[in-house]
Amino acid sequence: MKVEGFVASLRNAETIGELFKILAEKGAPIAELDGKRFLIVVEGDFEGRKFWTEINGEKANQALGDAMLNSSSFPFKCKRPYTGGNVIFVDFGDIEVEKFLVAYRDQDYGIFYLVENGRAEEITKEEYEGLVPEMPEFRIKSMSEEEMSAMGAFFG
Repeated sequence: MKVEGFVASLRNAETIGELFKILAEKGAPIAELDGKRFLIVVEGDFEGRKFWTEINGEKANQALGDAMLNSSSFPFKCKRPYTGGNVIFVDFGDIEVEKFLVAYRDQDYGIFYLVENGRAEEITKEEYEGLVPEMPEFRIKSMSEEEMSAMGAFFG
């Protein structure tokens, strides 16, 4: 599947639950797109109701840190007014740990995964919460000093 097709499929969601279901049907949290494997991160809101991705119990933007700058991000809108967000594609090859947790959440609902050796398995909320303290630190390759200085030069 192509990245554009993946992003377009998210537009069909009419609820947060449907959005999470579409993500799962497309292979999230790990999806192969354009011949590369990606960790799929989403964030946004449905008519004012926020949704986000967690990695090992932390919001993804905090867990990923500088690596977010090195990832591809695409905005998407859904069928209902005032709904949508961003889908972020993190190159799976940049992830430096073999085992971590991913959750797609809102304040009331979530879908939870244990990712181990490149394969994701859906788990319960209770299993997720029990495993969070056992997880190794989530590490991802960040930009090299050279890449950072190039970005600094670019942004002035």
